[in-house]
Amino acid sequence: MDLAIVYIALAAAFGLFMAWGIGANDVANAMAPSVGSKAITIRQAIVIAAIFEFAGAVLAGGGVTSTIRKGIVDAALFTGQPELLIYGMLASLLAAAVWLLVASRFGWPVSTTHTIIGAVVGFAAIGIGVEAVQWPKVGQIAMSWVVSPLLAGAIAWVLFMSVQRLVLEREDPLRQARRYVPGYIFLAGLFMTLVTLFKGVKHIGLEISVAQSWAIAVLVGLIIAGIGTLFILRIPYQAPEKREFHYVTVERIFAILMVVTACSMAFAHGSNDVANAVGPLAAVVSIARSGDVGQAAIVPIWILILGGLGIVIGLATYGHRVIRTVGGNITALTPSRGFAAGLAAAMTIVVASGTGLPISTTHTVVGAILGVGMARGIAAINLRVVGSIFMSWIITIPAGAGLSVVFFLLFRALFQGAA
Repeated sequence: MDLAIVYIALAAAFGLFMAWGIGANDVANAMAPSVGSKAITIRQAIVIAAIFEFAGAVLAGGGVTSTIRKGIVDAALFTGQPELLIYGMLASLLAAAVWLLVASRFGWPVSTTHTIIGAVVGFAAIGIGVEAVQWPKVGQIAMSWVVSPLLAGAIAWVLFMSVQRLVLEREDPLRQARRYVPGYIFLAGLFMTLVTLFKGVKHIGLEISVAQSWAIAVLVGLIIAGIGTLFILRIPYQAPEKREFHYVTVERIFAILMVVTACSMAFAHGSNDVANAVGPLAAVVSIARSGDVGQAAIVPIWILILGGLGIVIGLATYGHRVIRTVGGNITALTPSRGFAAGLAAAMTIVVASGTGLPISTTHTVVGAILGVGMARGIAAINLRVVGSIFMSWIITIPAGAGLSVVFFLLFRALFQGAA
């Protein structure tokens, strides 16, 4: 059999496995605040992910992707020996998928981007040399271990404290919700639109400036806030003595907002993170067919569909473990707390997009949940779970690199003998 067909078949299988891992781990922790706060059930989360992650991956996943993610290694170094890049991409996909399987098995929410970057670093250091790796970029990415949770946690803390002070701790929570919740709806519409524009549709070539993005986001935020206000005003007023009714009603309002944020985050995540699976796959397909190594590779539609399907299957079959950790084991979530965490994650992504700060979506979501937990005191946080999560973040890049080295040496021994 032609080796090119073997390479493409293996890349498709490993790419599907990797996409499955993204669904089981990365998508799961993005949906966790909504499920953990009981705003939606796990079945509803799977339906939302199936629709919006798949739509984001297929419609906005990108017609072209970088040959090597984040420019960690210069693809031009492989020009004279393209077969090494094929072995490396196959090894990276398999290594990242195996690590995501292990992490998901233990319920650890890890960054899929860090996993694939660790894998690329591993095979490049062995195949070309350690000097081929852009170590300053690796260091920048590692900074997200600190930057993401701190920034998201601080924003989430401020947001949830404002919800507590302005609404939940007042004598008449429902009346206060009518006054202040439209403002939170506006912020949700504003930042979810910005996340969609900055992260969700950046691959499809839409020429929208930053100023235009903000103008569109403000308009969308105002429209959504107007619609939300109409619904809130239709809620029948109850006397302040019926505080239980007030709390339940206010939490239901935040639960509806969480569904909106979950849909938006799922679309942005599908469009952005599917590249971790389809990028190496597209690179192998491109090199196997042409024999040339470029800085970018065309992504055929069948590869995007494969990535979208893998993500949905991963969440449906194994995502519940990470959802349980992020949504229920770090701290107890209610819809208002989950909303603050979700909005804080979106705001952090927007801030990072505008300033170039290195962040991870996974670390951002976990940091935001820690922030709302801290608003109730350190005793409200399960430090044992947090410690195991931090440890999994630190070992993700070395684990991806180590596994990739093993698989790279295996593939090189197998295929160089067969060539």
